Amino acid sequence: ATNLVIAALVVALGVAATVGALALGAGTARTPGPGIWPLILGVLLVVLGVGLAATARRTTDTEQFSGSSWLVLAGLATMLVFVAAIGTIGFEIPAVLLAFIWLRFLGGESWRTSAIVSIGVVVAFYLVFVAALSVPIPHLF
Repeated sequence: ATNLVIAALVVALGVAATVGALALGAGTARTPGPGIWPLILGVLLVVLGVGLAATARRTTDTEQFSGSSWLVLAGLATMLVFVAAIGTIGFEIPAVLLAFIWLRFLGGESWRTSAIVSIGVVVAFYLVFVAALSVPIPHLF
């Protein structure tokens, strides 16, 4: 029953993404619109959800819920804070904090590794997406 519920949630998420993507406008193959990637991902989620439902009775290798399962919710909560903060203060500071928290507290990396990698990743993303590709994302610099 749990597998079917999860499959239904995946399908529902895919349908919601597909509807949202169509509202953005998918465009055509020659001139793709802003909703093309969300549309592709939404359809993929629907297909994967249907696949999960089809194999729900045969799937027995599930993980038991334990104390470490709460880390998934912690990751989701930090991602929601990141999304809320990015529009206000740009992506640099929230992205560094998100990467650091995930590396240090969710991934168990050392303080030094977490700090260096999180700063390095954000610098690389900045150079690629803001400096090189001029992607219009909120940023400080």
